[in-house]
Amino acid sequence: MKTKTLMTGSFVALITPFNKDGTVDFAAFKELLTFHENNGTSAILIMGSTGESSMLSQDEKNRIIVEVAKMKTARMPIFFGCTGNNTSQTIANVRFAKDNGADGAILAAPAYICAPEADIESFFLEVADATDLPLGIYNNPPRVKSDLHWDQLIRIFQHPNYVVHKESTGRVGQVAQVLAAKTGVAVMCCDSPNLGLVVPTMSLGGHGTANMTGNLAPAELATISKPWTSYAEAEGFRNAYLGLLPLLHYTYSAINPVAVKSLMKALGMPSGDLRKPLTGLEGEALAKGIRVIQELGLDKKYGYRIKPLSAVAA
Repeated sequence: MKTKTLMTGSFVALITPFNKDGTVDFAAFKELLTFHENNGTSAILIMGSTGESSMLSQDEKNRIIVEVAKMKTARMPIFFGCTGNNTSQTIANVRFAKDNGADGAILAAPAYICAPEADIESFFLEVADATDLPLGIYNNPPRVKSDLHWDQLIRIFQHPNYVVHKESTGRVGQVAQVLAAKTGVAVMCCDSPNLGLVVPTMSLGGHGTANMTGNLAPAELATISKPWTSYAEAEGFRNAYLGLLPLLHYTYSAINPVAVKSLMKALGMPSGDLRKPLTGLEGEALAKGIRVIQELGLDKKYGYRIKPLSAVAA
């Protein structure tokens, strides 16, 4: 069995930036990737739910893989969301990503079909058998309904191609069981404060977070996502996590990525609009996010160009 490379730190699910005409903005992708590499992000996921992947055409997805893979560096691996609407399309997506320079792929259960967990276990194993590209699993029942048990996850992680596990249930016990199994897979969790997984995951020996708030506060998420090897990391985690709670709650105040992308645009970041039928936050809902950024001093730290609150809240 090949040795798995253990990923650690902040794995940011990046937005997909759009031009004013609605096309993908590749210059913005480059700018955002540089921003993350300069601020401690360990790895990037392109075309996760934060990247509005379900609203991209297959041609757009393929072009994003081809163009963004050219932008990768040795310091910050780039994974792509490759889940299709069935097993064969997912395999085709993963193979296309491998052939065009991806460092890895993240998979969830195919959406909408609400498949039995036994079928999803087979799905993950069949895809892994069809490639040697490093893979990750996103157990995300709020989005896809299918919800794997730790016994199923541990069996899947015996496969040498699986290197990342992102958990988005509220079950601390599930995280503990996967960590106790020592599968060699990086165990990461969603940064939602309502799920409450970040603190127990890191305290139990978790390897980082697979997050979306890092789009706005990459250095802070890098601190929160650093594995604990001494009291110094635990103390740094506590201070960063408690301080960032207002922003974490805000980014999850609307369906992902509405709050994150709306706030990025208001801060002058290269993001563009959401793809319809999603629409951006306006008025007081958006002004609240800007106040959170200002109160945390993130506007000054990152040089965000904030519009006057009166204009935003109008």
